[in-house]
Amino acid sequence: MNEFLNTAIEASIKAGLAILEVYQSENFEVRLKTDQSPLTMADKKAHNVIVGFLKKTGLPILSEEGKNIPYETRKNWNKFWLVDPLDGTKEFIKRNGEFTVNIALIENEKPIAGVVYVPVTDTLLFGTNDKGAFRVEGALEKATNLHEQDWISLADKIPDDLASEKWRVVASRSHMSLETEDFIESMMADHPEIEIVSKGSSLKLCLVAEGKADIYPRFGLTSEWDTAAGHAIITASGGRVVLAADENIELTYNKENILNPYFIAKRN
Repeated sequence: MNEFLNTAIEASIKAGLAILEVYQSENFEVRLKTDQSPLTMADKKAHNVIVGFLKKTGLPILSEEGKNIPYETRKNWNKFWLVDPLDGTKEFIKRNGEFTVNIALIENEKPIAGVVYVPVTDTLLFGTNDKGAFRVEGALEKATNLHEQDWISLADKIPDDLASEKWRVVASRSHMSLETEDFIESMMADHPEIEIVSKGSSLKLCLVAEGKADIYPRFGLTSEWDTAAGHAIITASGGRVVLAADENIELTYNKENILNPYFIAKRN
């Protein structure tokens, strides 16, 4: 697991650097309908970097930028990498910095390790089922050797004890839905003091893992690569990601339809 984790962390940071080259370029113009848009360029560059690292592990890779793998092929995968090279399309376009690189290791339909890297702030979050969840501020600056680095020695354990009198609910900055609004209203009987916390990309899941939010209800479209890495970190921190329709059932991966059902992420 250590070798897999270090490979995923190195891949995420190097992919983040490739994204920043595009993001910080002087000719940053988003033309969504052309394959030469900065968004498309950043996606592809990050994808190529990540695949270059992960293929050395010998495990299959399912990525948003390489998603056309038939279910008949991947249904037999016991363990594989699930990747979103650039999560947070709207945040990238808005240039608010709230986009991430997501890499998760899936085994038997469950995320057992996850890495989320935030290129703009050089923030690294990672977690595994056996070691727990961690955060490193200034990851690239602190590391002496990306591949052989003892990342836990540089990290702060999460979740932090961030008590709040208000019930903190994560709501998407770009994708608030009527179902989410109804869910929040239904909670007010038990939690009259509710604070809405907004973030983009997989940072919403990370807020729950870190104890900066209590719950994240998602009643909107997401794909498996959007959630897997954050899900792994939440699990490692002691939380859960369950189906909105049945909170006794955990969200699973490598389904025939890679779209997620509605889900709820909780601190515990």
